[in-house]
Amino acid sequence: MARRQSVDEADLTRRLDAMSLKEKVTLLTGGDAWTLTPVVAAGLASLALSDGPVGPRGTTFGADAPAALLFPSPTSLAAAWDEDLAHEAGRLMGLKAREMGIHVLLAPTVNLHRSPLGGRHFECYSEDPHLTARIATGLVKGVQSTGVAATVKHFVGNDSETERMTYDARIDPTTLRETYLPPFEATVREAEAWVVMAAYNSVGGTTMTENAELLTGLLKEDWGFDGVVVSDWQAARSLEASALAGLDLVMPGPDGPWGDALVAAVEQGSVPESVVDDKVRRILRLAARTGALDGVDGPPAEPVPGDIRARIRDLAVRGSVLLRNDGLLPLAPAALRKVALIGPNAVRFAPQGGGSAHVTPEHVVTPADGLRRALGEHVEVTVHPGVFPHAKLPPIHAGLTTDPVDGAPGVRLEYRAADGTLVSDEHKDPSAWWFPIILGDDVDELCLRTRLTLTESGEHRLSVLGTGHFTLHVPGQQPQTHEELQEGDDIAALLLNPPSHTFVFPAARGETEILVRVRPHRNLPYPITLLGLGYDVPRCSDEEELRAAADAAADADVVVLMIGSDADTETENTDRTSLTWRGLQDQLVERVCAANPRTAVVVNAGSPFLMPWAERPAALLWSWFPGQEGGDAIADILTGTEPGGRLPTTFPAVEEDVPVLSTQPVDGVLDYMEGTLIGHRAYAASGTAPLFPFGHGLSYTTWQYQDFVVTGDLERGLTIRVHVRNTGSRAGREVVQAYLEPADGSEPARLIGFTALEAEAGAAAVATVQVPAQALARWTGSGWGTRSGPHLLRVGRSVLDTPLGTHVARPA
Repeated sequence: MARRQSVDEADLTRRLDAMSLKEKVTLLTGGDAWTLTPVVAAGLASLALSDGPVGPRGTTFGADAPAALLFPSPTSLAAAWDEDLAHEAGRLMGLKAREMGIHVLLAPTVNLHRSPLGGRHFECYSEDPHLTARIATGLVKGVQSTGVAATVKHFVGNDSETERMTYDARIDPTTLRETYLPPFEATVREAEAWVVMAAYNSVGGTTMTENAELLTGLLKEDWGFDGVVVSDWQAARSLEASALAGLDLVMPGPDGPWGDALVAAVEQGSVPESVVDDKVRRILRLAARTGALDGVDGPPAEPVPGDIRARIRDLAVRGSVLLRNDGLLPLAPAALRKVALIGPNAVRFAPQGGGSAHVTPEHVVTPADGLRRALGEHVEVTVHPGVFPHAKLPPIHAGLTTDPVDGAPGVRLEYRAADGTLVSDEHKDPSAWWFPIILGDDVDELCLRTRLTLTESGEHRLSVLGTGHFTLHVPGQQPQTHEELQEGDDIAALLLNPPSHTFVFPAARGETEILVRVRPHRNLPYPITLLGLGYDVPRCSDEEELRAAADAAADADVVVLMIGSDADTETENTDRTSLTWRGLQDQLVERVCAANPRTAVVVNAGSPFLMPWAERPAALLWSWFPGQEGGDAIADILTGTEPGGRLPTTFPAVEEDVPVLSTQPVDGVLDYMEGTLIGHRAYAASGTAPLFPFGHGLSYTTWQYQDFVVTGDLERGLTIRVHVRNTGSRAGREVVQAYLEPADGSEPARLIGFTALEAEAGAAAVATVQVPAQALARWTGSGWGTRSGPHLLRVGRSVLDTPLGTHVARPA
């Protein structure tokens, strides 16, 4: 185990002794949604926490969020199979967090891809515990090297979103130890994470914020975790049970189950003050590490590098996976005159998924912008949507709206009483998707007014985000109404995935007055709601758009066809129900490929989807949700930059082949009955061939695995030296992967190590894969033991492409 960062414990004791019981307890619940209450007596400043996994968002959400850096999704980072690259990504996130005044970054998410339908699949790293552990360890070390705490979440069993607040994950001890806990253990023991987040769900019948066996017995005592255990937001629901179990910090605040009730519990003796003192000491220790204690310096501040955009762009390139290539790629710009950029994600690019991980970047490079830059001015790039699969309209562009009061771009929001009297009004920017609204007791109705500029005539679409009774008024037309109510009072569900209703109205080109009246649904425990406006111009029928796309494809030298998902399809708080694409995207691929065989399909999605047409295009590139520089990164790869990625999860051929598909609990129980057989190990156990296997990814060059040398054994660990040669005509990058399975075939292979290397054309290289003993161990029920019997070690390019093999065993 690495040496823990030195903290003056005697100084923490002095500060703790200076605090009253009330001050101690107040510190243990958030001062608000994102910060802790400062304690002057202890010299403690307010600690600020922020999501998240694609970079810090800041302490506000929605329209008021500051400009952030949007990194590629965690699946993309894992697809690079590079722990050092993960460290650099974490370091850059940490630097941005410090610039924003953030002490605690709520990342990484180390739950597994148990099912490809998981709503936060894009936010997690992999189906494989070893790959997840290595990437997460690198990221945590990188974040914390800047003096910002990383938060490893969601501990544990929160691998899907359906009924996440209440479901009971039934996971047997071996499966828990060998599959779902290793990423948490590695980030605590090796990376020395400073914060761990307790999940909403239960494990083995006990909700995680009250699970003393896992929070105290395992995490704090067995693993030696000396940091803070924070609840997921609103996950703490009890007083004594959570306080005694090992939970240290309740979020958000200032309300919650502790507060004055915890003070009373201490005074009455049901919760020892020593328990409270341990929690406070942990928060003080966190403050010391992050520079939030008077007189205690954290690491020196370092600015965000001036070339940050280039670095984020490189991360996206290294995570993109070239799944197929019949020789079309890389494109030669000098030989091209016209390129058709087609597809819904070409015109409505998805740089990120949805939910609490969502950030507001200062800019996003679109695929059209990136491709035009990469191809040069001599190449004409035409853009066509082809189909319209999105569930929600894009946010209305502020430039199309005019506030009727001040004449500025935007909308006027009016707060009106029940008798129609104007209580107050304010200007709002609708382009930020939605904005939060505080509802005073005297407010009965909200009115959004704007002058909307219509650039063409036809059937216009205007959507309203939020809940309540909506009425759309357009001059000269009958009012349209709709009621959208929310079941229950889950504020997170509303904020993370707000419902939307689309109104359609005919209008000619020009300017028209728009009034949306809203009687808000007051169902939440707080007097708040949200509102947002979406808009889309008139469009042709689906058949007309498909025909236009095919015509454009036939008229081009090359087609770049971008299909994909979006932040509404892949998001927190809801799981997907199918692996099929929204809308007519399959038909679009078939028709475009038929019109022009020189088609490269680029998929812009964070998790697997079915691709029944995978053999049709000449090339197939998976770009994930690639972050703010994604358009340039995709163009780089299409025009010759080596695609660095390998799949961190298995891509199925059909839904029936997926080992674990449903995320639906039965009577509140989510049974992990498959045990340790998830992902590629489950495919191997069933003998099912996936569409693309775990670890798969092509290079722009070719590689030969020549031989390897193995030293060590199953008890002490292994060192694997693999000799490979770049047999192609250009430099490239290869990911060497090592798998271990019993020689008798009694269980499927497991990933035990990997490393990435680069080599020039024709050059040989040696890849060294270090496999520690822990990666080879098995859970015996009472502890970790050495695997018995001879095992087959296989080395290669993916779990199904391992040309080298030998037997290894434990010492005699």
